[in-house]
Amino acid sequence: MDHTRYKSFHTFLEENKVPPYNFPSSLTGVAMPEPARMSLSDLSLANSVPSTPGCTSPWILSPLHHATENLSFNKVQHSPPHSSNPSIYYHCLATLHRVDGNVHSISISNGLVFTASDSGWVSAWSLRDYLHWGFIHIGSRRNKVTTVLGHGGTLVTAHIDRRVRIWSVTTDPDLEPNPDLARVKPRKIATLPPKNQVASFLPAFFGKSSKKAQHHKDLILCMAFYNAEGLLYTGSRDSTVKSWKLSERRLTDSFVAHEGQINAMLVDQDDGCLFTASSDGCVKIWRRVYGDGHHALIMSLRYQPSPVNCLALCRSRIYSCFVYSGSSDGYVNIWEKEDVSGRFNHAGNFLHGHCFAVLCLATATDRVVFSGSEDTTIRVWKREIGSSFHTCLAVMEGHRGPVRCMTTSMEVEVEGIGLLVYTASLDRMVKMWRVKVTEKEEEQEKKDEEDGDGEKEAEFEMDPTLSPS
Repeated sequence: MDHTRYKSFHTFLEENKVPPYNFPSSLTGVAMPEPARMSLSDLSLANSVPSTPGCTSPWILSPLHHATENLSFNKVQHSPPHSSNPSIYYHCLATLHRVDGNVHSISISNGLVFTASDSGWVSAWSLRDYLHWGFIHIGSRRNKVTTVLGHGGTLVTAHIDRRVRIWSVTTDPDLEPNPDLARVKPRKIATLPPKNQVASFLPAFFGKSSKKAQHHKDLILCMAFYNAEGLLYTGSRDSTVKSWKLSERRLTDSFVAHEGQINAMLVDQDDGCLFTASSDGCVKIWRRVYGDGHHALIMSLRYQPSPVNCLALCRSRIYSCFVYSGSSDGYVNIWEKEDVSGRFNHAGNFLHGHCFAVLCLATATDRVVFSGSEDTTIRVWKREIGSSFHTCLAVMEGHRGPVRCMTTSMEVEVEGIGLLVYTASLDRMVKMWRVKVTEKEEEQEKKDEEDGDGEKEAEFEMDPTLSPS
């Protein structure tokens, strides 16, 4: 496959000389209602195949060129082959804007959305009222945060000094909204590696050599957490992965994982396998050796030479699990796990529709996947029951820059379960979306799934080769 025809988003802007957008200086950090010029346009997907990358300018599809007076939920009807007609409702609930720089990482923890930007601190936003609840003051811009990871009441931040800091975050929800009073109370628990462990990374000629260097040699780009063992994984631009035991505040393993920088990591919480993605175009699977802190390489997944920017895992309740990898060529590769061998094989198809690089992925349920791209859009994909075929349900527009990161959460409603999606872009904005698939469709698909299982069971009982006679 020829990938040379894909241009970067910034090259496209330079060739077309798109003037930059000047944000009003009067914008504050509070949640703002979605203005009419940023409202979502009604989408009508005529076929099940997304548009070919490069065929249409992302700025022509941008909401800057669409204006609508309808601020209610948009309903997208799509009729894929061999499937019922699904309906999806989505709406931008709020746009959070701060003038402290581009947002590079986003995470949800303890009812709060944490965003890390160029400012050198972490902002906290409430999931309940979408208001700014305060900052976690890290220091100056010289020690800004590169990525954040939340788990329960704990927040982990990685900094440009190649260290990781662990925070205990408590909130005061009863405090009245006041821009001068923060309702977030962070407390630093530990720093990894500790600053007093200087001898562990001194050169050997000083007589202080060590088997494992405590520091990464370059910036930390991604993190992942294994809940059962309390292990924190950090991936760096120096191609190495380090695992940390948070309860003991020590390094347990350090290994070179790829030939290029490590862009994304995730942990399968069911079996503890670590997935790493790199600019070398590979996705690798690692397993921790029982009784030892070392990690062994299980599989190396490669289908295209394009750099892999992001990962997502979606485990089905009945069928096998799927791993998604977003690449710089605009494709999302799908890897399916075999039930018997446990090996991951390429599903044979792609999530194809973005015009430029896929920068982030997120999953919310066992069959819904979100992809954010350099083309400023977010696509919603849904997997068909019992297969690896995916349908693009909607294209959410609203950002003015590349969608850098996203995360999801679930909310319980009267009519069913809804999805909340939080996206951060290089336009210095964080958007909150509500996405919902109608209850009628879910019930019908569940019925079809049960009917399919019943047919398989009846087929099994009537098989003459299994008869005792």
